[in-house]
Amino acid sequence: MIKVHGNSVEINGKGILLTGPSGSGKSDLTLRLIDGGARLISDDYTEISSESGQAIMSPPVEIAGRLEIRGVGLMKLSHCRDIPLHLVFDLKNRTEIERMPEHLSMSFDGVTVPVRQIDPFTASAAAIVRHMASTEDIRTGYETDGG
Repeated sequence: MIKVHGNSVEINGKGILLTGPSGSGKSDLTLRLIDGGARLISDDYTEISSESGQAIMSPPVEIAGRLEIRGVGLMKLSHCRDIPLHLVFDLKNRTEIERMPEHLSMSFDGVTVPVRQIDPFTASAAAIVRHMASTEDIRTGYETDGG
């Protein structure tokens, strides 16, 4: 098991990990995702273990069910655990993100997971995360019609 500095949510059974330095917008984007129907896994740190070839995310016991909102404090929320990691979003400033990026990935406890970069403060950030969580072919972000 490893502990990663990042927030995590569950969207339709798929785990999304938000990474970035302190103040990069992880908790803000997490709250907007929860407001749109996602469930909190963890805030600030996420525990990841490998089970049957999948990276599984859970909250550390000491912070489970809590989300820190800058200027407000700690909020108690329902949360979930043992959710398979589907995709990582690395939070960046818009000027640091390529329009047509290379395929990035990260490895967690021997499991490789796709990574996308996103500016969490753009109006469409939560919609992009929700869309990518529902996209089956996350290697490209586009579904194919087979033709």
